[in-house]
Amino acid sequence: MASTGSPAGAINLDGLDILDNSAEVARLWVENNGPATCIINPTLLEQPEMFGLLMVDCVRHAARAYAQAAGMTEVEALARIWNGVDMERESHTTGLTTLEDGSD
Repeated sequence: MASTGSPAGAINLDGLDILDNSAEVARLWVENNGPATCIINPTLLEQPEMFGLLMVDCVRHAARAYAQAAGMTEVEALARIWNGVDMERESHTTGLTTLEDGSD
């Protein structure tokens, strides 16, 4: 089943012309008190290490966003994000389900 329109809670990208020459490599969703869904297109990055670099860049941007939105410093936000990463690396909270290319 093909999706139409934007999912509920989608981040509005209208007017972000900086994305005109960009390619989407991942989408992330989280259910209320539930698991996350991560859709990743690994064909756009040549090496897995590039995905790692992208994730660290994402974490740094997230720390700045949390600092602006939640009244904490970027240093505190960054430490808390890395703490969450470490907790998940030590003990996975959910299993993985793989969606094959072209599956509905």
